[in-house]
Amino acid sequence: MVRSVVPPLSYGKHKGQDGRIATIGGCREYTGAPFFSAISAFRVGCDLSHIFCTGDAAPVIKSYSPELIVHPCLDAPNAVAELGKWLPRMHSVVIGPGLGRDQGLLDTVKDGVFLLTQSPELISNYKKAILTPNVVEFKHLFKAVVGADPDPVEPIKDVMELCRSLGHVTVCRKGENDIISDGHNVLVCCGEGCPRRCGGQGDILSGTMGVFTFWAHQACRDKEAITNEYLAAYGPTLCAAYGACLLTKRCAMRAFHKMGRGMTTTEMLPEIQPVFAALYETSK
Repeated sequence: MVRSVVPPLSYGKHKGQDGRIATIGGCREYTGAPFFSAISAFRVGCDLSHIFCTGDAAPVIKSYSPELIVHPCLDAPNAVAELGKWLPRMHSVVIGPGLGRDQGLLDTVKDGVFLLTQSPELISNYKKAILTPNVVEFKHLFKAVVGADPDPVEPIKDVMELCRSLGHVTVCRKGENDIISDGHNVLVCCGEGCPRRCGGQGDILSGTMGVFTFWAHQACRDKEAITNEYLAAYGPTLCAAYGACLLTKRCAMRAFHKMGRGMTTTEMLPEIQPVFAALYETSK
C-alpha cells in the first residue's frame, strides 16, 4: 500500500515537485526537535525542507545542517503575516516539534497537540490532519474532547472514539504498537522498534509523516487511477501514517542493534535511507 504512493525518481522532475515540507517549531530551549523533523523529511525524499522557528533558535538550527531552509520568524511582531507568505507554497506542514509551551508562540501557531487539549475545535473535521500523541498526550486530548478518561484496556476503541469526536480526524497514538485510525478504519503498526526511549524519535516520525502525507494524497487525486486495493480501502491519510510509523520503528531497531543503551536519535538518521529502500523503494 505504502509503496504504491512513493513517486519514482526521474531526471525530468524539477526541484520541489516531490515535496516542499514545512516544520513549524523550535524555540531557545528546543532546537533539536524541529531539526530532527525537517532533516528526516529531507532524507525520506522531499525536495525542500523549511523550518519556521524563533529568532534565537534559528542560528543554532542552521548550524546543524546547511540543507534546511530556516525562517527566524515565529516570535516576530509580523509572525502571522510572514507565515502567511510561505505556507501556501508548502505541500505539507508539520506543527509542534520544539514549540514548547510559551503562550505567545502557541497563540501564533494555534495548533500542536498541547494546544489542542485547550482548543480541540481548531482541528475538527480536517480530514488531511494527523495527530501523533504519545500515551500521556492522548490521555489529555481524550479527556478534553470526549470528557472522560480513556480505557486502558480498550486503546483501539478509545482511538476510534476520539477520531469520531474530532470529525474523523486521523489519530496515531504512539506506543509499543502505534494505533492509527480515522474513526472508520484502524491500522496497528506492530513492527519491532527499540526499548531505548531517547527524545526525538517522535520528531523523526512527524517529519517522515509529512512527506508521506503529501505523496499519498497526490497519488490519490485521481481516484479512478488507484490500483492498490488497500490504498483504496484505507485512504491516503492512514496510508501515510502507517508508512511513517513502520519506517521510524525500523530505523530505531537498526540504530539500537548497533548502539544499544547508548543509542541517540541522531543515530537513527543514517538508517532512514536503507530502511526506506528496503521497505518502499519503487525504482533503483
